[in-house]
Amino acid sequence: MGCVSTSERLPQADPDRTARLREALRAADFTADGLLDLLGGPAYAALARSEAVPALRATRGASPLETLVRLFLLQQSVPREHAREALPLDEALADGWLVPAEASEAEASEGEVSDAVTTEAEAEASEAVATDAEAGAHSPVRATVDVRPYAGPHGQDWWIVADLGCAVGGASGVGTQDGPRGRDVVLGVGGASTTLAGITVRVPAARALDIGTGSGVQALHAAEHATHVTATDLNPRALAVARLTLALSGASGVELREGTLFEPVAGDEPYDLIVSNPPFVISPGARLTYRDGGMTGDDLCRTLVEQSADRLAPGGYCQLLANWEHTQGEDWRDRLRSWVPPGCDAWIVQREVQDVMQYAELWLRDAGDHRAGRAAYAARYGEWLDEFERRGTTGVGFGWITLRKSGAEDPAIVVEEWPHPVEQPLGDEVVQHFERQDFLRATDDAALLDCHFRLADGVVQEQVGMPGAEDPEHVVLRQQRGMRRATKVDTVGAGFAGVCDGSLPAWRILDAIAQLVGEDPVMLRDRTPGAIRLLVEQGFLLPTEAVA
Repeated sequence: MGCVSTSERLPQADPDRTARLREALRAADFTADGLLDLLGGPAYAALARSEAVPALRATRGASPLETLVRLFLLQQSVPREHAREALPLDEALADGWLVPAEASEAEASEGEVSDAVTTEAEAEASEAVATDAEAGAHSPVRATVDVRPYAGPHGQDWWIVADLGCAVGGASGVGTQDGPRGRDVVLGVGGASTTLAGITVRVPAARALDIGTGSGVQALHAAEHATHVTATDLNPRALAVARLTLALSGASGVELREGTLFEPVAGDEPYDLIVSNPPFVISPGARLTYRDGGMTGDDLCRTLVEQSADRLAPGGYCQLLANWEHTQGEDWRDRLRSWVPPGCDAWIVQREVQDVMQYAELWLRDAGDHRAGRAAYAARYGEWLDEFERRGTTGVGFGWITLRKSGAEDPAIVVEEWPHPVEQPLGDEVVQHFERQDFLRATDDAALLDCHFRLADGVVQEQVGMPGAEDPEHVVLRQQRGMRRATKVDTVGAGFAGVCDGSLPAWRILDAIAQLVGEDPVMLRDRTPGAIRLLVEQGFLLPTEAVA
């Protein structure tokens, strides 16, 4: 299921006809839930890995849903009579969503990339429709784009458009073609897309910006809670695909602009939300537009972070996925802290680290270089390792970067490694993280002891020690929701957390604990604020108003 040549003409998105196509997809249950019901869990998961055989076996009938799966997800031609039962065939042919399967590849690859079908293409499509009866009921048709059902956060039925076979990239290599537009291939929804969508803050916003929109999925999400959305991309084909995604999903209020980084929005009013799933791959060159930023090392991600403050409204968020270099003689945490612009709080989470060889192999396979022959593969592999050696790069980290424009003179910058499973979506957790940082910044130790706290929902206590021992070696507090953190605490910390229900100030609880353990209460108050701050920062304890 590798991607086909991106020289394929893209459909046009006539509003009325696209609305009828959308209703046909919905009527056939060509939705995320409908796919799961039809294919079953294992075949559905295999399709996400770009493995088509289980889905082919599950769609051997001729129902409208099976026909649509074969057309738009499996790149199969289907008889016209089946396509006509599934969707408005004449309009789909006229607009370029489908073409006759018997058309030669030369005819299919003519022309430049455009979000609208050219006059010549319209004439060809009209001729195809006119000769429909002559062609016979079983004359096959095929899709020109990949259309993948996608469930919105509130159960909305959306459809993400991408180049054929590129709804999910990486499993089989998307850069295997040598056509003139291979480098401009547009992917659909993959793990990175859903991760970014899950961590994004979803509060009402006047203005939102999606940098590097690709197939348009982040802009589609943003349109649900932002009055105006601007989506940009360096690749004009990506903008055309995003326009199709937005139209087919019924989204409005999104403006598309061509350009790189913040150039297309120079002079705009500040944004309340900036999101980006940028071309963050650290590579020797810029072969594939969707992944290779064309800058040295991790400079593209650094530039995005450094320049974001000037584009953010007060209190606004910038959230992106990124890769960053681990270099000899430099702590990666210090490297990331140096990116954060003045006046911004930051929460940076490293989710994974790969050594340079693992990293090169991953993206060589993504580009299809493992199929290029042993000598060519070795040469390209060597280019990656040469580049890393020149830069002193020993590994590459992957993770999330969130900035909030607080205007604080002493910004809160948290850089941490958390490779463990989390519970998505995390947008609310991101908001709460920065709210807790505001509280801690404004509260000195004396005031902290006067505060009331409650134990966060879903926190459990684990005691670790030898079986049969009278006392545990240590106690662990563990979150069952959100980031699912775990932290060691001593007996005092466990007792303090267990009593916090918002009814008593912290000092009263500590005094009671001091009496129980036979410790001087003044000394206990002096040594405990640091532990309380850590539990608040990590979300185990939440400050609250006093309970009457």
